[in-house]
Amino acid sequence: MDFNVTKTDNSLIEAIDNRINNKTKPLGSLGTLETIAKKICLIQNTLTPELKNPQIIVFAGDHGIAREGVSPYPQEVTFQMVMNFLYGGAAINVFTKQNKIGLKVVDTGVNYDFSENDQLINRKVAYGTKSFKNGPAMSKDEFEKAISIGSEMVVEAYNKGCNIIGFGEMGIGNTSSSATIMHKFTQIDLKHCVGRGTGLDDSGLNKKYEILKECIDNYNGDNDPKTILAYFGGFELIAICGAILKAAELKMIIMMDGFNVTASLIGAHAINENVLDYVLFTHKSDENGHGKMLDFFNAKSILDLGMRLGEGTGAAVAYPVIESSVKFLNEMASFKEAGVSNKG
Repeated sequence: MDFNVTKTDNSLIEAIDNRINNKTKPLGSLGTLETIAKKICLIQNTLTPELKNPQIIVFAGDHGIAREGVSPYPQEVTFQMVMNFLYGGAAINVFTKQNKIGLKVVDTGVNYDFSENDQLINRKVAYGTKSFKNGPAMSKDEFEKAISIGSEMVVEAYNKGCNIIGFGEMGIGNTSSSATIMHKFTQIDLKHCVGRGTGLDDSGLNKKYEILKECIDNYNGDNDPKTILAYFGGFELIAICGAILKAAELKMIIMMDGFNVTASLIGAHAINENVLDYVLFTHKSDENGHGKMLDFFNAKSILDLGMRLGEGTGAAVAYPVIESSVKFLNEMASFKEAGVSNKG
């Protein structure tokens, strides 16, 4: 798929700065809220931004690499956690409900046949990817199908009035895909990319590193971003990549979650670097590598709470802060309106 992602229009920068700086406060005193407000104004090309119908879409899929021993959890945990999402018992359910954020769960490739459920969108590409230890995780056709799924889910949300969106993921083994994607696109040492995932001890972490190093050494493909993503990716991660690209094309605000979703952003950025203009980095994950990802994008997260759960939870928890940034811009009085003297 081709995505027409353009840079944001910076013609309003001076007017935005004036609007922020003339609120009844010392210059810069709202800190990161001012930075967020300015970016949202640029995304929407307005001095009076709005947040409409916020949504988080969680994409789920299984990974062949999980069978190589990179995770302490068995693969069936993927479908078990999806069931937990569907019945409202996961952290992402709690936080989206708390903050009045819509939630959708999409099966892009879980190795399980779910019964009919109104809460689950069935877009299964296959029953999980292949192991990328000795070959690509997915075919070119599967890659195109997965990236299209993400794009289509975003279009559906956009057509229902959503202009701010976040993404979550579920898939045992997906931090292994994310670590290899991070390494291939950023050239950051693999040791800084590989983390504990669902809770590996030191021995398990070292084993995971050795397995992924072997996988990378075995790669004999070209440097085309789509080839790399198809080789090392998971169906849910590629769907998120397509979702990010489409959301940026539609000029939506993108709430970026943690390690896995940011790996998808790295892939999307390799396809079209303009996507960054539409991204708010909601939190710094405690998963090894995410801080380096933020450094790669020269980005600072809104929150740093030591979270490393995934599911889109960082985006859901940060949403009220984003909402506050828009509220102060639209509702806080200016010095003139309040009859307060500004500094001379």
